[in-house]
Amino acid sequence: MKYGGMADTERRWDASSCTDWMSQLPPQLLDVPLWDLAIPGSHDTMTYCLDQHSSVLRSQPRILRVLDHIVPCIIRPCVNKWGTTQELVISTQLNSGIRFLDLRIAHKTNDSDQTFYFAHGIYSLVTVKEALTAVAHWLEQHAKEVVIIALSAFDDVNPAQHSKLIDFLKGLFDKKLCRKTEVPTLKACWTQGYQVILSYNDSAGSGHMELWPGWDYWWANESDPNLVISYLEKKKDTVGRPAVFFVAGLNLTEDTKYVLRHLGQSMKSMTLRAYGQLLGWVKQQRPGRQKTCLNVICADFVGISRNEFTQIVIALNTKHLKEESSVEPTEKTTLLD
Repeated sequence: MKYGGMADTERRWDASSCTDWMSQLPPQLLDVPLWDLAIPGSHDTMTYCLDQHSSVLRSQPRILRVLDHIVPCIIRPCVNKWGTTQELVISTQLNSGIRFLDLRIAHKTNDSDQTFYFAHGIYSLVTVKEALTAVAHWLEQHAKEVVIIALSAFDDVNPAQHSKLIDFLKGLFDKKLCRKTEVPTLKACWTQGYQVILSYNDSAGSGHMELWPGWDYWWANESDPNLVISYLEKKKDTVGRPAVFFVAGLNLTEDTKYVLRHLGQSMKSMTLRAYGQLLGWVKQQRPGRQKTCLNVICADFVGISRNEFTQIVIALNTKHLKEESSVEPTEKTTLLD
């Protein structure tokens, strides 16, 4: 069967309609597993609110922790400048069409209370409870949107604190949580009332049916966009996509040598210079089940260039339609001769 209206579908995927893009997908994509769709994500989602006055995490290199004790007025602003990978608050990211949230959880060392934060070198100002409550509120207003949330890192989180955090997550999202035994399509999620697919990358979550295990994140660990692209192409050609959710990261990574040679720069300036090249590569990708297909694509500073990144990733889903429309009709057959 050849589907019409493809041009109309593509026109709907613009900056003004990304807020509810899942609900606007054409009917023929509603039965496609979400791990076979192209989904835009934000790398280190919560780094827009890093606390420049907080100490450096214990998981950071020893030399950085030592310097933080000696000259915090120099080290912390530097960590903040290179650790900040997003500028939009979490609800604005969701409004812009982001549907994968990369959340690195931490508990402050020697903190007697049970407050959880996010972290990337230093801690966040916004707490886990505040951010995820905002997500839950957003979902109430967008009943046909599904958000994939990956929790990881868990710096200085002990077993008792894991239990407390898991109880909070299950209580907050409740029946919106998609069980890990499901094959989540949009149609199935709408029928069951699921709006959250939650990955908990720690063994503490393994006994909970509502918590999915950690997913592969293809991360090049390079500051050169050419090397990032080469790495992702090699992963596609050699390893290939897994059968379930996985992430291809466009994020660049600085090291100490790079920072020392570019003292006047920041993560944002480094990213902006490479954005056009990285987005050009994204336009050539396709979602689907084949070995070289992509699923979640994560980027830094997702709202820049008039939301171009999100629009490009969402539009990749039209390639599903083009594949279907190119299939030649065959003769009808019956089950019985």
